[in-house]
Amino acid sequence: MTYTIQGKNNTYEIVIGCEIHAQVASNSKLFSRAATEFGAPQNSQVSLIDAALPGMLPTINEECVRQAVKTGLGINAKINLRSVFDRKNYFYADLPQGYQISQYLDPIVGEGAVEITLENGDKKTVRVERIHLEQDAGKSIHDQHPSLSLIDLNRAGVALMEIVSKPDINSPFEAAEYVKTIRAIVRALETCDGDMEKGNLRCDANVSVRKVGESKLGTRCEIKNLNSTRNIMRAIEFEAARQVEIIENGGSIDQETRLFDALTGETRTMRSKEDAMDYRYFPDPDLPPLVLSQEFVEEIRKTLPELPSAKKERYIRELGIPEYDAGVLTMSSEITAYFEELIKKHEPKISVTWLTVELFGRMNKLGIDFENLKVKAQNLIELLDLIKSGEISGKIAKDVLDVMVETGESANKIVESKGLKQVSDTSAIEKIIEDVMTKNQSSVDEYRSGKDKLFGFFVGQVMKESKGQANPSVVNELLKKKLAA
Repeated sequence: MTYTIQGKNNTYEIVIGCEIHAQVASNSKLFSRAATEFGAPQNSQVSLIDAALPGMLPTINEECVRQAVKTGLGINAKINLRSVFDRKNYFYADLPQGYQISQYLDPIVGEGAVEITLENGDKKTVRVERIHLEQDAGKSIHDQHPSLSLIDLNRAGVALMEIVSKPDINSPFEAAEYVKTIRAIVRALETCDGDMEKGNLRCDANVSVRKVGESKLGTRCEIKNLNSTRNIMRAIEFEAARQVEIIENGGSIDQETRLFDALTGETRTMRSKEDAMDYRYFPDPDLPPLVLSQEFVEEIRKTLPELPSAKKERYIRELGIPEYDAGVLTMSSEITAYFEELIKKHEPKISVTWLTVELFGRMNKLGIDFENLKVKAQNLIELLDLIKSGEISGKIAKDVLDVMVETGESANKIVESKGLKQVSDTSAIEKIIEDVMTKNQSSVDEYRSGKDKLFGFFVGQVMKESKGQANPSVVNELLKKKLAA
């Protein structure tokens, strides 16, 4: 289904291009040996190069080059054996050099593509125009002094991969899915940790609208620094509606850079949008062209892991896992590794249910992210072992999991300490059944007169009296005999 916006007089479609800024996973910066650790004290990871002191010359970090090539191979893109670093000139207080070292006409990675899944289950290919390497700026801090802005240069010079899509995206959902897909790929490749909360992966969305049926692109506005897939969708929805309203009222769209306010759900003007000529790009005289050998590229290709899309298809094909669940399981390498630990001992279907429904459901309810989850794979395996052996029922297992998520205690310890082991002693269960039948004699008579559907009522009463600890299969077997007597 095509996503459209209905104006007063016309129907419009959205055209979106995404620029994803992914921080390269490396121990040091793109052109210096300064560390890249997150959360370090302010200005503690700044070299003379990062501070742009006179006479300091940049030196390329080979690991950053390797990671960019690896990412390019991960999206089936062309790797350019010759690329050039350029100076992109603009002034910010947290950009000491007065320019950013980036790549313009000759990026390290050329055209590629990724496949996303649409809301109706169809597939769509989004073309990637390029990936280029560039250095990040520092950070301006405006809330730690009553009259001054402070500068932290820890991020200055950190390597970024800018992953630029073609304008192939046509709805907020597609944009979010595209970012999720890229994020899953770079995390699987371990070229970026994809942590949007820390700003290690962020998205700029270029949004324009045009009347349905038109081929010419409208004037675009760029929404900067979107740091969650939810905010990407909200920002695009608002911006597209804003542009349609302006056009319908006889106005025109100004090309500009805008910011999204997550509290109000609105975008606002940041600055007029610059074109390439405003940045006065020219090749950096301190850095020669970067020349790679095909052998270097092929060595990196050999190290590529199984990518999320391939893994997802394998789960569907070989394990019979539904497509949606397979997508959840391949969302991150951590979730995939967790799941693959489970299926070493338990059936895929049971593992999927207890991971994606039971465990993830509790995590979402309590606001726990995967990184801080106390229930390790071995803990969940232990819980499934107890169900499989008949020591606890599925109902009790859910109660045990509640405690596990909050405390991190093992399933065995919780079951022992709370006396939750399933009762399979036939004499004990027979006594409970007899008590239930005595209390519900009229229902017994109705059952025996032909109302078979009352059997479920008796099962429920027995389980209630046993506090859920009676073995369901034993209860069913004994009940049938007792009621038939």
